[in-house]
Amino acid sequence: MRLEQDQGLTGDTKLNRRVESRFSRRDLLVGGTVAAASLLLSPALMAQSAQPKFSRVPTQYIAALGDPDAKSGSNAQDWGLWRLDPGPRGVRLSDYDKLQGRGSVAPANWTFDNEDWWLEENGLIMEEPEFPLPAGFYRVTGDREVTAVLTVHDKGSDGTQRWELDNSASIYDVTHLRCRSGRYTPATSEEPCSPANASQSNFPVTPGAEMPAVDGCSKQDYAVFIVTAIASL
Repeated sequence: MRLEQDQGLTGDTKLNRRVESRFSRRDLLVGGTVAAASLLLSPALMAQSAQPKFSRVPTQYIAALGDPDAKSGSNAQDWGLWRLDPGPRGVRLSDYDKLQGRGSVAPANWTFDNEDWWLEENGLIMEEPEFPLPAGFYRVTGDREVTAVLTVHDKGSDGTQRWELDNSASIYDVTHLRCRSGRYTPATSEEPCSPANASQSNFPVTPGAEMPAVDGCSKQDYAVFIVTAIASL
């Protein structure tokens, strides 16, 4: 085609055609480079390159508060982290005499507070988690169907700490239903809130059910997430 179109043209015209052709190819090459650079800087690829680098950790647990349907919130300052499984480190209610009084130390070397204490689903008195939950990225699951990344932001100037789950997950989706966790504090100053008032017959707790009430105590139920990997914020 090109040879047939060039026939009958003057030398200057043919030269101009060749120059235009070279410039067209050069422009395409330059344009392609710019397009490639734009692609590399596209929001999708930039987001991909900014993905956190997770490191697997021995299983940890998050104590979370919130509506089971919530997918984000601003109360992570009220969430805690167990870096070690608190269950095997717990003390049975029947062995409460080993933990008499505030400041007593459990066999697993954690400190008991008789005015702010924790129970798990099998009736074991647990150590409290680390508060507040450190900022970062957590890969969490309820050991059912859903795994999600929990982003916990730095605490804001108002003292609140934002969080959100990806993968369209809710708190319920990543709650480990078999792990139940209750925090017990005195309901009044007149009546003691003691593990001695808890009945071992109420345990183990049915998966997904609330923790039992204890006479003299106010109770706060926490959802429990399983943490399999962590990345820095």
